[in-house]
Amino acid sequence: MGWLSLLPPIIAISVVLWRKEVLLALILAIFASEVLQQANIITDMPIAGLAMMDRIVAVLTDADNARLLTFALMIGALLAFMYRSGGVAAVVDIIVSRGWVKSGRQASLTSAIVGVIVFVESNLSVLTAGLVSRGLFDRYGLSRAKLAYFIDSTSAPVCILILLNGWGAFVLALLNAYDFEMSAAEILWGSVIFNFYAIVTLIIVFYSTITGKFYGPLARSENKDVSDLEENEVVEEQYEATRARFMILPLFVMITSMIGFMLWTGNGDMAAGSGSRSILYATALGCLTGYILLIMDKNFSHKHIVDIGIKGMNELLPITLLLLLSIALGASLKSLGTGQFIAGIVGENLHPLLLAPLLFIAGGMISFFTGTSWGTFAILIPLAMPLVGVFDLPPAFLLAAILGGGVFGDHCSPISDTTLVSSLAAGCELLDHVRTQLPYALTAGAITIVLYLVTGIFLI
Repeated sequence: MGWLSLLPPIIAISVVLWRKEVLLALILAIFASEVLQQANIITDMPIAGLAMMDRIVAVLTDADNARLLTFALMIGALLAFMYRSGGVAAVVDIIVSRGWVKSGRQASLTSAIVGVIVFVESNLSVLTAGLVSRGLFDRYGLSRAKLAYFIDSTSAPVCILILLNGWGAFVLALLNAYDFEMSAAEILWGSVIFNFYAIVTLIIVFYSTITGKFYGPLARSENKDVSDLEENEVVEEQYEATRARFMILPLFVMITSMIGFMLWTGNGDMAAGSGSRSILYATALGCLTGYILLIMDKNFSHKHIVDIGIKGMNELLPITLLLLLSIALGASLKSLGTGQFIAGIVGENLHPLLLAPLLFIAGGMISFFTGTSWGTFAILIPLAMPLVGVFDLPPAFLLAAILGGGVFGDHCSPISDTTLVSSLAAGCELLDHVRTQLPYALTAGAITIVLYLVTGIFLI
């Protein structure tokens, strides 16, 4: 298909930037991708429309995708239990009254630290940090766009560095197909010190939180007062503080059970556990905990609690639909060969010194245009690992460039599912998050390319 395979993601990005309508952008991109896969682009357009519907429905036939979409709805119920019960407001009151967080700068640092601590799963990390920090950010007049940046730019980098999660197991499975002097696990752990994008991103995040210095759109967003938010920014109802346990216990159960389910689904090996199953089970258990706590409180009846949960899920229907279309687009682009084409362009006539930087750029481009870092790893690792012997470079060095590139592209892409979840967790409008995070991601990406070039000089 060649250059035409870039048309669907270009349409998606263009419509998002032009019309600011993500749903329309994803639908048009999927349709364009399906049209390009027909025998006759002109006469088979009606068939492409039917193929688009089949592609979207096919997302639900994959168990992992179905779990992710179900999780997206259930987390809405859990968020509603915590917020509408007054549990979040109570936690914020306790933190402020006891002097644990005394300023906006400390609130920012809290969100970043929580994002680092919960490294088991990127979505869980994002959601936990968002839950803990929303009220604090509102209390000190900090924008939700800033919160979205902090939680998005800590969760994925930490998860790709620690690798005791689904990402680690997935990459390990891909590496097991190749024979190296080192084991696949040694290569995987060896990639940590070379994953410059994740390291630089975390340094920038903590520098920003500690110094309070920001630049670009995020600096202007940081100065907005809660009472003077932009018309399109998410503003939530305020609920009277009740009991802190309405938030703390469900959140504690969700985090701890997530670890337990990762161990259970991995037969004792957390790195081999199923992230999609574990986070769904953990969220369901968190919802059950929230329900029990509220039903034991005489102020909430069964009908009232059910109404709260349904309203919470209803509020997340748009996000769930975005996730559905985003996954469908990724599957369609994989069938079209977009990722393979991009990788092929970058892979031609390589100099050893340029290999790692170009793999990083290729990873970023594939992840940006397809909205998936998982798919990026699946495409580039099989292409790059055979080059290890040809160029006599450490496999961990090349692997790190691929992993960092996948996360970099995710941070830049408005059609990435992690970008969507980060916006959801922070209560921030999607395009505000993309616009404010992009300068930071590009800065970290540029520094990363320089570091790969310098490191390559010593390794070649």
